[in-house]
Amino acid sequence: MNKKQLRSTYKQRRKELSRDQIDRLSLAITNQCLKLPIWDQELFHVFLSIPTMNEVDTTSLISALMGKNKRIAVPKMIPETQDLNHYELTSDTRFYTNAIGIDEPDGGRVINPDEIDVVFVPLLAYDQKGQRVGYGKGYYDRFLSQCHGEVITVGLSFFEPENAISEIEETDVSLHYVVSPNQIFNFREI
Repeated sequence: MNKKQLRSTYKQRRKELSRDQIDRLSLAITNQCLKLPIWDQELFHVFLSIPTMNEVDTTSLISALMGKNKRIAVPKMIPETQDLNHYELTSDTRFYTNAIGIDEPDGGRVINPDEIDVVFVPLLAYDQKGQRVGYGKGYYDRFLSQCHGEVITVGLSFFEPENAISEIEETDVSLHYVVSPNQIFNFREI
């Protein structure tokens, strides 16, 4: 399927999930994440979920990272440039909800992309080669291209992979892993 078809299909599939299902599946994804070979890393970037889009809830993942004394960076959108800024999450971090319903940090210590070791990436769909489909604005592809060459990318999804995504572009950044509620897909070996 092409990206437009996948966006439509997976937005609908997520819309059909109840709040209880989202909570249960998100916790299962966090538990699967604990099995990843990433826990020797120091600085983790975690997206903040958009509840109205029925995204994977990253609250339990953030709690797990804090429990392991990991440093965490969270994003803030810059709509004018379609870039992301990144701020270290601390107990003093204050949040506000932006114009499209995403919680964002209201300042704090800025984190440069090349400092980040692991990025948990939002997605709508992905395929068996680790290619992903997001919302189509390119925020994460631009961000990931700014990270150091050894950054580990981890997608989070309620669903299994598609066979293939057509229309892959040169600027699309593939994932190393995708974690679903029941399985970890490892694309590093492809």
